[in-house]
Amino acid sequence: MYNFLVGLFQNTLRSATPVVLAAMGGLFTEHAGLMNIGMDGMMLIGAFFAAVCSYFFASAAMGVLVAVLIGILIGLFFGLFVIHLKSDEFIIGVALNIFAGALTVFLLRTMFSVKGSFTGTAGRPVVALPTVRIPLLADIPFVGDILGKNSILTYVSWIVVIAAWAVIYKTPFGFRLRASGEMPDSLKSLGMSPVLMKYAASVICGALCGLAGAHLSLGYLTGFSEGMSASRGFIAYACIIFGVANPPKVFLAVLLFGFLDALGLRLQGVGISSYLTSAIPYIATVLVLIAGALREKAKQAKNRDLVHEVQ
Repeated sequence: MYNFLVGLFQNTLRSATPVVLAAMGGLFTEHAGLMNIGMDGMMLIGAFFAAVCSYFFASAAMGVLVAVLIGILIGLFFGLFVIHLKSDEFIIGVALNIFAGALTVFLLRTMFSVKGSFTGTAGRPVVALPTVRIPLLADIPFVGDILGKNSILTYVSWIVVIAAWAVIYKTPFGFRLRASGEMPDSLKSLGMSPVLMKYAASVICGALCGLAGAHLSLGYLTGFSEGMSASRGFIAYACIIFGVANPPKVFLAVLLFGFLDALGLRLQGVGISSYLTSAIPYIATVLVLIAGALREKAKQAKNRDLVHEVQ
């Protein structure tokens, strides 16, 4: 039982990390008034380039750096079409996801002549992210096994949650960011550009999704697999909706999904069909979206009742 619980919570953190990073990026675009459902594609491309650059440069740090830079470029690409060219953000997001899947498959087969997955070649593997051991914490029974020994990006994701909350709610940048989504005309009247803030949000989202992809291919697994983002970008967006775009609440929602994903993997070990266990996080996603829609409907009904009372 001890090993089962430790493994369950370790897998929870490992599964949650890329979704946390992507969701924190999506928070910025959400507050800027942009619906970015292309996060899954951003993660997938980031995962590919992280693995490839880690392989060629024999450095996980270089893989992470390139993944973030590629994410920034994709964020600019998304911003160009949605903000500057006024394209439909839903269509651009879907197109980005399709493009990412096709591009990574094409490059994988063209560059390495392999199908399915790539973990390196004989004598030259993809270099994984290091596991960080926190002194003292790692020595605490049970808690240390779960919290004291994780991929470096797991700890980075926790810092990102705190930083996202501080930036969005406690800084002038965050105030302008939220104003660009809620009251762009008011922001213009102050001589500030809502377009610039939307671009900044898109770039931040791209960078964090690239970081999430790097964790997938260098921290969660060591190598790249076709379609390895596995709709985690959509789960991240569902968590944003469920957590009302508040970083701590979104983080807790992601931990729930990470737990369900890890539980599904553990249940496979006791003979439950992998088809059923793999569906658990996605069933939960649908239920969360339904709950979010019902909550929003109830809120609108309450607001209408208040208006009637005032009148």
